[in-house]
Amino acid sequence: MSPGAEHAIDRDHLRRMTLGDHALEIEVLRLFDAQAASLTREMCEAESETLSALAHALKGAARGIGAFAVASAAEELERCQDGIERECAFDRLAQAVREARAAIGEILQAA
Repeated sequence: MSPGAEHAIDRDHLRRMTLGDHALEIEVLRLFDAQAASLTREMCEAESETLSALAHALKGAARGIGAFAVASAAEELERCQDGIERECAFDRLAQAVREARAAIGEILQAA
């Protein structure tokens, strides 16, 4: 696994959340991967209030699998007001999602 991938998903946290069930771990990662892709696409078109709700949903899902950089970036976006601050926060979130999804791809490929 690449060094960046090791930090994108906290595998120990994921194992605890799935009670060590490797098949469940894989299923949860696949679900998060699809959800993260869908939510970030929706965020591109969302109005302010909806954007905050989508970021909140992504934050919870990310925490559940140990994608803490995604969760942190989503929380930042959730709290931002409109304008350049929000655009920058979205860019950071999009980058964190790309890194998490790349890590998930590596994990799934090795499974």
